Amino acid sequence: MIDSLLPLGQVAAIGGAVAIGPLLWWRQRSRESTPAGRLRALTLLTLFLTFDLIVFGAFTRLTDSGLGCPDWPGCYSAASPAGAHAHIEAAQTAMPTGPVTHGKAWIEMVHRYLASGVGLLILVMAVLSWRLKRRSAESAPSPWLPTLTLAWVCVQGGFGALTVTMKLFPAIVTLHLLLGMGLLMLLAWQHEAYQPQPVAAPLALRRAVAVVFVLALVQVALGGWVSTNYAVLACDEFPTCHGGQWWPHLDFAQGFQLWRELGQRADGGWLGFEALAAIHMAHRIGAAVVFAAILSLAWALRRHAPSWSRWLLAAAGWQLASGLSNVVLDWPIVAALAHTAGAAMLLALLITLLARLR
Repeated sequence: MIDSLLPLGQVAAIGGAVAIGPLLWWRQRSRESTPAGRLRALTLLTLFLTFDLIVFGAFTRLTDSGLGCPDWPGCYSAASPAGAHAHIEAAQTAMPTGPVTHGKAWIEMVHRYLASGVGLLILVMAVLSWRLKRRSAESAPSPWLPTLTLAWVCVQGGFGALTVTMKLFPAIVTLHLLLGMGLLMLLAWQHEAYQPQPVAAPLALRRAVAVVFVLALVQVALGGWVSTNYAVLACDEFPTCHGGQWWPHLDFAQGFQLWRELGQRADGGWLGFEALAAIHMAHRIGAAVVFAAILSLAWALRRHAPSWSRWLLAAAGWQLASGLSNVVLDWPIVAALAHTAGAAMLLALLITLLARLR
C-alpha cells in the first residue's frame, strides 16, 4: 500500500514545486489588493494556467504521448522518467516508434506535473475562500463555487488516471477533455463572481447566448470525439470530403458507438473508414451550425455589447481558419493546437458573457 502511494506523493510534491512560482508571483503582485481582489487575481492566474494545461494536454495527445508512461501516477512506479530509464529504454528498443519513448515519457509526466500544480492552486483558492467567509461573512463571496471547482479538479484527475489505465479509451479521453473545458469555465465564472460587471441586454438576447453556448459545447464534444478517434483526416479535402465526394458512404452507427476500444467497434472488429468519415462529417456539419449561430449572435450583440460582438467574431474566425488548416494542410500540430486553444477560448468567452448577462 505504501509503495503504491509513494509515486502519488512524489508527483504531488513536484506539482507543488511547480505551483510555488505562480503563487509567489501572485502574492507579490496582489499585496495591496483587498482579500476579495487577491482571490480574483489568483483565480485569473489559475484560469490562465488551466488554459495552458488544456493546450499542453492536446500536445500530449497529438504527439501520441498519452501512454508515454503506461502506469499512473508515476512512470514505471518512479516519480519521473529519469527514475524509469531502464524500463523506458527496454520499451523503446523493442518498439522504437511505439507509445513508450524517452521523449513521450517526459511529455506525459510534464503534463501530470502541471496538472498537479493547477490542482494545488485551486486547493489554495478554496481554503482562502472559506477563510475570507469566516472573517467577513456578510460581504465575502460564496466559497461554495471554489469548493465545487476543487471537487471538479479531483474528478478531472481521476479521469486523467483512467485515460492511462484504460489505454486511451475514446469515451474516457473525450470526457477528460470536456472536464478540462468545464474546469476552465468554472474558473471563468468564479472570476466574474468576485467583481461582477453586468451587461444590460433583453431577455431574448440572454437566451440566445445560452443557446449558442450549448451548441458550442456540443461542437467541442464532437471535436474531442474526432481527435480521440484520429478521424481528422478521414475527410482530407474541403469542401468535399474524400475523392471529390460531397457525401461519401458514412457509418454513423459504428462511428458513434461510445463504449468501445480505440480503433475498434463494440463487437471487437476494426473500426472502418466509413465510421471515421461519419465522425468527421458530424463535426464539420456542427461547425457550420455553430459558425452561423455565432455570426447571428454577434450581429445581435452589436448594439448592446459591441466589444463582445468583436471578440466572438474573432474567436469564430480563428476556429474556422485553424479547422480548415487541419484538413487542407494534413493536420499539422500547430493548427491542431490552435484549434483546441480556440475552442477553449470560445467557451470561456461565452460563459463569461453569460455570467455578465445573468
